[in-house]
Amino acid sequence: MKLYADLHLHSRYSRATSKQMNVLDMSKYAKYKGLNVLGTGDFTHPKWLQELKERLTPTSGGFYEYDGTYYVLQAEVSNIYSHLGKVRKVHHVILAPDFETVDKINQALLKWGRLDYDGRPIFGKSSQELVKTVMNINPMCEVIPAHAWTPWFGVLGSMSGYDSLKDCYGEQMHHIHAIETGLSSDPPMNWRLSQLDEFTLVSNSDSHSPWPYRMGRECNVFDINPSYNELIKAIRTRKNFLMTIEINPAMGKYHFDGHRNCSFSCSPKEAEKLNNICPVCKRPLTIGVEHRVEELADRPPGFKPENAVPYIDLIPLIEIISRIAGKGMTTKSVWQDYMSWINRFGDEFKIMLDVPEEKLLDFDEQVGKAIIMVRNRQVKIKPGFDGEYGMPLFDEGGVQNPARRVEAQRDLKSFF
Repeated sequence: MKLYADLHLHSRYSRATSKQMNVLDMSKYAKYKGLNVLGTGDFTHPKWLQELKERLTPTSGGFYEYDGTYYVLQAEVSNIYSHLGKVRKVHHVILAPDFETVDKINQALLKWGRLDYDGRPIFGKSSQELVKTVMNINPMCEVIPAHAWTPWFGVLGSMSGYDSLKDCYGEQMHHIHAIETGLSSDPPMNWRLSQLDEFTLVSNSDSHSPWPYRMGRECNVFDINPSYNELIKAIRTRKNFLMTIEINPAMGKYHFDGHRNCSFSCSPKEAEKLNNICPVCKRPLTIGVEHRVEELADRPPGFKPENAVPYIDLIPLIEIISRIAGKGMTTKSVWQDYMSWINRFGDEFKIMLDVPEEKLLDFDEQVGKAIIMVRNRQVKIKPGFDGEYGMPLFDEGGVQNPARRVEAQRDLKSFF
């Protein structure tokens, strides 16, 4: 069975998260996107955990289910601590097989600090301590370094990370089987580091809302039965791991170097010419993911390991429609156009990956041309930097305002 799995989400109990991040709405929007497996997000938060226990039904395969959508018990933990003479800030995704294991993890974490103030708790314990604690509770848990290249909170990030996973995890390295590439990097960037060859590259959205331009913007595609054990096996061995779905890494918030407050960004080569100093405020630039990969890479661009999991770049359909219309992604007309595509062809992944070109063009020529451009990797991207998302620029297809930064304007809940 082909499963589209987004395994890193947040509930409405995390900061800056939509109130629609609840099981009902997450399941509904997952169907529009084409996702059939979701991480629950935030199982460390007591109120959210209680909702999960009340709403989710266990399946025979070890997944949980609500309204036809499968769920995996999942949380994110922030570790902030001093190690090797530097303050480290590393986020981790935790997957757990059952509520009994989750309860034991939460009991252990409560000894470190509070769980009820935010869906993503912060602890002054090291990454090694977290991994050891979780894996001692249940070896079928999976601890994954989250958005591994993010400057401030990634294990390899330029501002608070490490130069190698070995430095971070030490004697707990054998428990790390995968890393999450994050929105600002893609598999080819990670393939340039030989130290990452033994780790499976997974991709997730880290979404704070269920809307289809956030949830599922990155995900994993498996050919497995809906089983927790088979999912973990696929992650650890790459067997039956068909591909990851990515956004172009330039669309991520930290791809290029720059300063958001100064409205300045540049490529790594340009940054080096500036000695990594912002020409506007004269302070050090936030070093982005592309620059950081160049610093740590020991292989040239284009290298591909033998057992690499395939990947594909996509742009969310609703963002394509928004760019062409020159309107915000949450405006009513853009949402109505998006739903017309869903009602006609099924779900978004089917539209972006499988619907024949002639049917796309027949339904809407401008949007159809743009989808074909995405499939052929012909879309230029204005790179994101220092917390600012990148922007796709379509050279054809009737984009009215290609330079306009389209932001979320309104809550979609008012349209239902």
